[in-house]
Amino acid sequence: EVQLVDSGGGLVQAGGSLRVSCAASGFTFDIFAIGWFRRAPGKEREGVSCINDSGMSTTYADSVKGRFTISIDNAKNTVYLQVTSLKPEDTAVYYCAHRRGSCSYHSIDYDYWGQGTQVTVSS
Repeated sequence: EVQLVDSGGGLVQAGGSLRVSCAASGFTFDIFAIGWFRRAPGKEREGVSCINDSGMSTTYADSVKGRFTISIDNAKNTVYLQVTSLKPEDTAVYYCAHRRGSCSYHSIDYDYWGQGTQVTVSS
């Protein structure tokens, strides 16, 4: 069974940086994508970034483009999301999710989810 564990969130001042991690286990297939989503208070879940299994394909939402960087370390079965130049509106619970196939920003396309990690940006 696929398991995803999110970590690395915290409280940071505006303009600061964090690296959130998604440690994965239990994969039995080679072609997959890991997406990062976030849910802010009172808002719907939003897809922010995605990476495929080889790391050769990455995507970013317009709201985070140029500030967030996604990467994958297959030796460690871990996907990272480096978040920089943080803004108060980036405050949310960040979740990673797994799907077979290529990247998607539709949460319904994902079959396994991490438990989430809270990122709070103070102004």
